[in-house]
Amino acid sequence: MIHFRIDVADVATHRYRVTMTVPAPAAETVVSLPVWIPGSYMVREFGRHLSRLQARQGKQERLPEQLDKTSWRLRCEGRAALVLSYEAYAFDTSVRTAFLDDSRGFFNPTSLCLRTHGREAEPQQVQIGSLPKGWDVATGMDAVKGGRHLYQSADYDELVDHPFELGTFWRGQFEAGGVPHEFVVAGAWPGFDGKRLLADTQRICAAQIAFWHGRRKPPFGRYVFMLNAVEDGYGGLEHRASTALIAKRADLPRQGMGSPVPEGYMTLLGLISHEYFHTWNVKRLKPAEFLHYDYTRENYTELLWFFEGFTSYYDDLMLVRAGLLDAPRYLKLLARTLNGVMATPGRKVQSVAEASFDAWVKYYRQDENTPNSTVSYYTKGSLVALLLDLRLRQAGASLDELMRGLWSDCLASGLSEVAVLAAVERLGGATLAADLRDWVHGHDDLPLAPALAAAGIQVGQEPPSWTAALGLKLSEGPVTGVQVKSVLAGSVAARAGLSAGDELLAVDGWRIRRLDDARQWLPPEPAPFELTYVRQQRLRSLTLRPDPVVADVWTLALGERPAAKALGLRKAWLGR
Repeated sequence: MIHFRIDVADVATHRYRVTMTVPAPAAETVVSLPVWIPGSYMVREFGRHLSRLQARQGKQERLPEQLDKTSWRLRCEGRAALVLSYEAYAFDTSVRTAFLDDSRGFFNPTSLCLRTHGREAEPQQVQIGSLPKGWDVATGMDAVKGGRHLYQSADYDELVDHPFELGTFWRGQFEAGGVPHEFVVAGAWPGFDGKRLLADTQRICAAQIAFWHGRRKPPFGRYVFMLNAVEDGYGGLEHRASTALIAKRADLPRQGMGSPVPEGYMTLLGLISHEYFHTWNVKRLKPAEFLHYDYTRENYTELLWFFEGFTSYYDDLMLVRAGLLDAPRYLKLLARTLNGVMATPGRKVQSVAEASFDAWVKYYRQDENTPNSTVSYYTKGSLVALLLDLRLRQAGASLDELMRGLWSDCLASGLSEVAVLAAVERLGGATLAADLRDWVHGHDDLPLAPALAAAGIQVGQEPPSWTAALGLKLSEGPVTGVQVKSVLAGSVAARAGLSAGDELLAVDGWRIRRLDDARQWLPPEPAPFELTYVRQQRLRSLTLRPDPVVADVWTLALGERPAAKALGLRKAWLGR
């Protein structure tokens, strides 16, 4: 059994100390730290934060020989245990790495725990050692009976799939599907309504367990939500029996919060729903390429449109089914996603299958050209799921049936696109399977309008914002001014010659703090205007000529008198 002792070495310099014990080491023992963490598809080079690596075997020191950026070899003699000690710097507040200061600690074992090559299948133990006074520990890893802060996993894959939260956090419990769940929150404001958070999360969990298993228990014995509340932040990372979340403090439920539920809290519930759905869709039902992780390099798949996109479709839909989100508000969220995709010129350049494969170098490394060259496998993938669900329902089936069928058929073998298409053909016919292949690999816009209309959804359009009509993405503020973040390909701004990084100063000679301020003095009809801006410290000007006709944004609403067939489909989909 491989054993790790993790101590809080110094909160001021954000350092953990790790002591690793390898019993009966091989004559040549190789250890390495992963370069990525499953669920976040980017090589992050966790080894860059590791330092002071030392080793001994009995009374003999063993000199670690570095093989590459993240691997070391140790030459051992005899059967005495090999003991390695090292430090890890931890000051990243994201859910993907590790963090430590005087108020909180957090880590994913991918950031701290070396892998012993050839012994990944052995049980792995984690002992949390010295902690500041009053601190506690939360994790989804099984505790060892009789040990204090001692936990054990079946193998290395399970070890690195259990993050740890350390500190003086709030914690609460509930049960869903006959299984205990725990919620811990670090950094919450006074007045935070923990009971409301537990009650709403319980409804989400119960709805999802029922979705996958009916009245049967889920495939885990315990689940932990770990939420870090911060001034500004959003995100999550799924694990097999837990999830790490980050959200704004202001988005937590407050005592006495009434209706309608604030948008921020609804966003948080959507995040909770998304990461919990991953417990099935990617943590257990996973791409065939992910059945055996390679922690030394990128692990490619073209199926993130399914695992992230379909999960993004179900996250808000599960809020509807749990009674936390009504249909009109859900349709507004759906329209926002649709308009976000339609405002991305990159949808004509990159398919969602290509976006999935390219996630390692494009999705997590976005720049000013990202909207013009890529499409999100999250958002467009969710629209593929929506369209497939509506088309399946027209055929007398549903995406729910498809997901449960794939769970049953592909859990052990891993999922492939061939398996998805075969399942779609069984439920909806060969034409629908061919359509899905085109939606996933093509660059055309999805035929959503007729599918939504067939479900009794009224599809409308309204003018876009002025900034969007010009083709600009901006950063605006009283201190920073108006900065161009991106210029959309083919837009008015692109034709005029604006570029990311330009600072916009004035419209027709009038100073602006927000570009939309200029609407107060410009004529209502589209007309050319002079824009003064700064590029590389030089004052410039150009003339923008707005298009008389621009693409409108979509609106979605419940149709008032749909046909009986459409009403039946809509009720089966949204419950009304």
